[in-house]
This record gives sequence, C-alpha cells and structure tokens, in this order.
Amino acid sequence: MSNGPCSGGGEQVGREGGGRRLCLAEMRREEAILREATARSGLGMRRGKRREQGNSQPLVPAMFIFGDSVVDVGNNNHLETVVKSNFPPYGRDFINHHPTGRFCNGKLASDFTGENLGFTSYPPPILSKEANGKNLLLGANFASGGSGYYETTAKLYNTIPLSKQLGYYKEYQKKLVTIIGQSNATLIITGSIYLVSSGSSDFVQNYYVNPLLYKVYTPDQFSDILIKAYSRFIEELYRLGARKIGVSTLPPIGCLPASITLFGEDSNDCVTKMNSAAEYFNKMLNLTSLSLKSKLSGLNLVVLDIYHPLFDLIQKPGDYGFFEARKACCGTGLVETSFLCNKESPGTCKNASEYVFWDGFHPSEAANKLLADDLLVDGISLVS
Repeated sequence: MSNGPCSGGGEQVGREGGGRRLCLAEMRREEAILREATARSGLGMRRGKRREQGNSQPLVPAMFIFGDSVVDVGNNNHLETVVKSNFPPYGRDFINHHPTGRFCNGKLASDFTGENLGFTSYPPPILSKEANGKNLLLGANFASGGSGYYETTAKLYNTIPLSKQLGYYKEYQKKLVTIIGQSNATLIITGSIYLVSSGSSDFVQNYYVNPLLYKVYTPDQFSDILIKAYSRFIEELYRLGARKIGVSTLPPIGCLPASITLFGEDSNDCVTKMNSAAEYFNKMLNLTSLSLKSKLSGLNLVVLDIYHPLFDLIQKPGDYGFFEARKACCGTGLVETSFLCNKESPGTCKNASEYVFWDGFHPSEAANKLLADDLLVDGISLVS
C-alpha cells in the first residue's frame, strides 16, 4: 500500500478539503489497480489452464469489431473518403513503424484487448486483401472511421455505416462456412467476442456542426435516436449468432482537443454541454443494454466504460505519467486529425507517450494501453 495521504488508517478519509479528496482519489486508484490485477490474474489462470491441457489458443475463438475511427484498423484505406490515416506520422510507433489506417501513433485499445485475450495477430480489416482464407478464422474488423449509429453520419464522409458493416459480417459468415463448414463456423460465431465502439462521430462530426440536426433536436433527443439505432444493431447482431458483446460508452467528447478548440469559446476547459450529452447517452446505453439482456436469451452484453477512465487521464495526466492532456501530439495539437495530421504538420511532438491524445480526436498508444486495462476489468465476464 502507499505512503500517501491515506497512510495511517482511515482517519484521513474523514477530514475535509484537499486531504480528503487526495485520499479518496488514491483509494480509487488503488482499487482500480487491484481490480485490474484480479482480472489479469483471472485471464492468466485461464490461459495457463488451457496450456496445461495442451491448448495454447486464445481464450475465445475470434474477435469481431464494429464501429468508428477508435477501432478502425484500415477499412477506410479502401474508400474514397477524407477520413483516412494511412500516411505518416500515423503508425510511427506501430509494428515496423508503418501506417496501417489506425487513427493513432501505435496500437488501439482493441489491439491491446486482443493481446490480453491471447491473440498474437489482429483481426484483419474486412476490405483488405488479408481478409481471406485462414486469416478469417481470427475474426474480422468491420469498423470505419467517420461512421456512427446515425446512418447519415457515414454518408457525410462516404464511410461504412453500421448497417453496411453488418452486411459485410453476413458475407463473412458465408465465407467462414465455406472454409470450415457450418458446425465449426457456428462455434466461432457464438463463442467469439464482439466489440462495438460508435457514437462519437455522430455528435462531434455531425450533430454539433449540422444545423439540420442541432436546430431540430436537443442533444438528449438526438441521443434517444442513436440509442434506438444501437438497440436495433444489437438485436440484429444477436439474430446473426453473437452472444458475447462488449459495447463502449461515449468518451468525454467535450474534452477532446478538437472539441475544446472548435466549441470551447476560447476556454481551455472541457466543453460541459458536450460532456453532458455524452453522460446522458451513456445512461441510456446502460438502461437499454439491461433491457436487451433481459429480452434476448443467452446474451452476455457488457457496457465498457470509456468515459470515466479517459476523463480521469485528462483531468490528472501527471498521475498516470503523462505530460499533456489539453493538446494532442500531432501538429499544433489543437485540432489536427486525419489529412490535417500529416508529415508536414509543424510542431508534432517527438514522444507521443507523454500525451494523452495523439491527434485532435484520438488517444495515443500510451493512453490506449491504460484504457484497455480498464476495458479488461469491465469485460472479464465475456470470457468466463
């Protein structure tokens, strides 16, 4: 245990002011560390038991990933869209220092999640040439940067809406059956983990810049529309065989560097109205997910909280070894993302691990690693 403000028993907790806040914060960090260690221990024991039984395979047969730029690993490379990241300095800290189409300097949180589950390679982007043959046994990534629960968000940027991502998944299932047969394909489809990360683009890249939306709907009304689309998506995924689904909440969208720059009204603080919208969405996401679990027999649906861990990193970057949370690493750090974040962008940092954000919208690899650790704790039931 620490020798910080909580030392000497529980007396400090009862004090008023800064000491109390520091103590409670330290207790929360220690609790989080313990929860993560417990989750890692559980996964380690499961992997160890499988090795003893002569099975060195991952804890689940495959991974299937749907959503937006937070989990896109290269599908947008194959589209006529401005929402791309298959050029330097993207990918400079990834394997072989090569840009892949990930909106990051290195690995995504979903990449680390795969590693935690025992995978030694990543599910290929469904539009890539790698998405064929035995590679499909690992699963596939259907995500597309600039997409969302709201169908027209993807249309604005010519990316892949969730409805079409599901269409590609149906085609994937047919290919899988031809490779390994129906019974084996069913085992993979029902036993694998499905990750869904969507909704941020609906707000940041559509609602708040689109008068056809923000003049018609309040943020809460728009959230209700998105939640209905989310519910339909999960029901369809379930109908297609998915039984273990992890869906991430919205992050604190008002704290993204680009959000503060574009909507912060000359303040360096998080944009409160945007975070409030995310909090309402997340509340409805949790309630709707509980309803879906009660309605759909055998569904293990887990909400993965990304909001609070990322908000904590942003508010207290130094506690986690970061130097900067307001600005991103790429360019000025104020707004650059996608084509605006390029090798000619002046001011790009040398060490992205000191920054919570890589570009104006997306976390750095270092932040993704910490976020993946939290997702591991939240999602442990998906592999039990």
